[in-house]
This record gives sequence, C-alpha cells and structure tokens, in this order.
Amino acid sequence: MPKKYHIHATPAPPRFIPVGRSGIIDWEEDCLKCTTCVKKRCLYDVYKNRTYDARTLVDSIDYQCKNCFSCIQNCPRGVLSKTINPEFLKMGDAYWKPDIIHNTWFQAETGKIPVSGAGYRGAFSGPGFDAMWTDMSEIVRPTRDGIHGREYISTAIDIGRKQHHLEFDASGAVRLDMPPVVESPLPVIFNLLPLGNISPAIPLSMAMAAKRINAMMYVTPKTYTSSLIPFHSQLIPLLQDTEIDSIADMIQGVHMVEFFDSPDAWNQVRRLKNRHPEVVVSIRIPMNSQAKTRTAELAHAGAEAIHLFADYRGNEFVEGDHPRFVKDVMRDIHIHLVNECIRDEVTLIVSGGIGLAEHLPKVIMCGADCAAIDLPLLIALECRMCNRCVSGKSCPVELQKLDPEYGSQRIVNLMCSWWNQLIEMMGAMGIRDVRRVRGEAGRAMFFEDLEKETFGAIFGTRP
Repeated sequence: MPKKYHIHATPAPPRFIPVGRSGIIDWEEDCLKCTTCVKKRCLYDVYKNRTYDARTLVDSIDYQCKNCFSCIQNCPRGVLSKTINPEFLKMGDAYWKPDIIHNTWFQAETGKIPVSGAGYRGAFSGPGFDAMWTDMSEIVRPTRDGIHGREYISTAIDIGRKQHHLEFDASGAVRLDMPPVVESPLPVIFNLLPLGNISPAIPLSMAMAAKRINAMMYVTPKTYTSSLIPFHSQLIPLLQDTEIDSIADMIQGVHMVEFFDSPDAWNQVRRLKNRHPEVVVSIRIPMNSQAKTRTAELAHAGAEAIHLFADYRGNEFVEGDHPRFVKDVMRDIHIHLVNECIRDEVTLIVSGGIGLAEHLPKVIMCGADCAAIDLPLLIALECRMCNRCVSGKSCPVELQKLDPEYGSQRIVNLMCSWWNQLIEMMGAMGIRDVRRVRGEAGRAMFFEDLEKETFGAIFGTRP
C-alpha cells in the first residue's frame, strides 16, 4: 500500500484582525468588580488576549469569541451581552455569505474543522447545496473514522481517459498502450480566481501550496511568470486554441493542459497530443443549454477530461430568472453520459459555487470526479469579498503585499480542513475510496425531489 496521504497544518494567524460575527457589549459602569470575574474565567482567554487595530478600529474579541455565552450567562450583574456585528453582515453577497467567509478564515488560520458553541438555529434546507442532505448512517461505527487513523480512507483520483475494456493483439497479449493518467491525492484543483487584487504573490502562494499538498493549479499565459517555473509539475496551462504555438516553454514539464472550448478545440487537442502524447488534455465547457450535448460529443470523440464551469455563484449560464444550480446540471450530465455508456471513460471536473468543504463530496455525489475551487483560496488569504478591488479601490487587507510563504500556509491549512471533513463524511457514509462517491446520488436526499414526491400532486411543481 502506498504511503498514507496527509496534510500537515501549522497555525497562521491573520495579518489583520478579521471582522467578527458578533460583538460583546460591556456596560463597565455597572460592574461589581467581582474577585472572580467571568472575564478571567473565559476558557478561550479572549478577554486576556484582547487587542485593538487602530487602522481599522476593530476589536479582536469579536473574532476570537467562540460564542459559548459563558460570560454572558454567569455575570452576576448582567453587564455583558452580545449583538450581531453590522460590519459582518456587509461582507460577501447573497451566495458567498458572511458565515462562509468567517468559517474559511478560521480554517485557513488553524487547519481545523469549524465548530460553533452557539449551535445552529437556521433552517434545515435552502437553495443550492443546502437542499442536499448526505447519508451519514455509518457514523455510529467508529472503525470507519479515518481522520484518526483507525482505517485507511483514500481521497486519490485519476484524471484522464480510462479504458472501457481490455484489448488484445493477434497473439493474444494485452495491449499496453494505455492513455496517460494524472494521479491526484485530493479531488481538488486550484482554479483561476474570478476577482480580487491578483498580485504576483497570490499565484505564487497557490503554487507553493499546491506543491506542498501535491495538488495542481490552473495558470494562463497572462498570469504565468518566471516565479512559477519551479512549480511546472503542479501547473495546468489554460489556453485559447490559438496560443498553442506561442507558449511552448510554458507546456514543458507539465502533466496536464486545458483548452477553452471552441469550434476548433478538438483539432487543437489532437495537435497537442501529437507533440506531447504523455500530457493529459482537458476541455473547459461553460454550463449552458448546450453543455450536456457538447460533453457527450467530446466524450465520444475521445476526450480525456472535460471541465464544466458555472458562474462563481454556482449557476449555469442561461437567460431567464431560473438558472439551474451546479449540482442539478452535474446530475443531468452525469446521468446522460451513463445512459450513453461513456461515463467511465472520461474525467469530469466541475467548478463554480463550491465554497465550503461539504460542497466537495456533494458535487462528487452528483457526478463529478473532482472540483476546481477558486474564491475559497482568495478568502483564505484574508479577502473580505468587499469588491473594492473590482472598482479600483485599495484592498483593506493589502493583498498586494502578501508574503507568499504566509499565503501558501493559509491555503495548506484550508485544504487540511477540507481534507479532514471529506474523509469524515466518507467515513460516516461507510465509503473508503472517494472514487466510489462519484455519482452516488442514492446516498443523498434532495429537497426538490422530496418536495415533488410529497406535495407535487397537491400543489403542482415549481417552475
């Protein structure tokens, strides 16, 4: 058995005091000056370690507080109370909500799985991935607990074309001209960042992190710099079909290349394969009304890998008010390829709207082989999703001054937390190989399907 894969996390405290979810209000004038003050008994020492940022006027206690409410409940005078932080509510947007940003910061700092002492008080269903519930029936069996090493759980995948059946030559020997395959120990690829203050330090941070966890990352001729040369084995050049002749040096030493889809994309794939037969070539297709047909067409033609991408909120690119979410598009395409008897031969990569660790196994259960993530990497570097950089304004966390060593550690910590949560969910489902998770929609419940089955005959179906 190969050496067990592991990601090592090292604490990487934030450079700037993060925006906290809630704030503590302290009416000190009513304090009784108790000798055993509840502030001194705080299990997390948030009052002892309290600091202030003079530039941003932020109190560190708002971020450090674990919401256990011990100080609030036990203060004899009741001078302490908590309230939601208005600055927290301003972060992100309707999809990339403040809670996603806050949890990502915690994971990037510690490498740990986020747990809230305040408990969950929200709805049990919602749009997108929140309408999908995974089967955790095996959680009662502690021997499945791979995070603690009791049982080996593999998160490795193979990217590339797979043989549908064995072939033999005239003498009866097995043909060994197998197509190239890239093995990744984690079903995650670092995607291009859709926004942000993209200084050269950010791609370098991503490349350094990718090398440390043996992952891969996309890079375009525009974002490729000499600082990335030592990381060629981690790079996936993403090219237009006219760029193949002008970036020969960029392709040297890589294991995978990807083309944007175009009418001439397949010809470009064949040209590149003739020059570099050892390289896996993928084609990037937007999720739109033609995605299913186009994916099947390329799979039948012999495509090794296909990257299906939605917008950064996870919606397909269609006109109208009801675009499908990435999980629904992925299920549709996966089932179509299964019916075409071609699904096992091609690797499907998906991106768009994957913001939390729980989204990774969910999108794989919907039919993807692996996911390309983008904004979580930027948020791990302390991005606040304020969009100031989009309008040309200064970045409040000075991403342009990021130290690549520090940035890479934050990304490694984030991936450590995601990896831990992935094997925790796999262990709870009784699955020991992430490749078996692919397409296992029967191990999940979808709110839309349950609602249709239960109430469809009475109230009709939603548009």
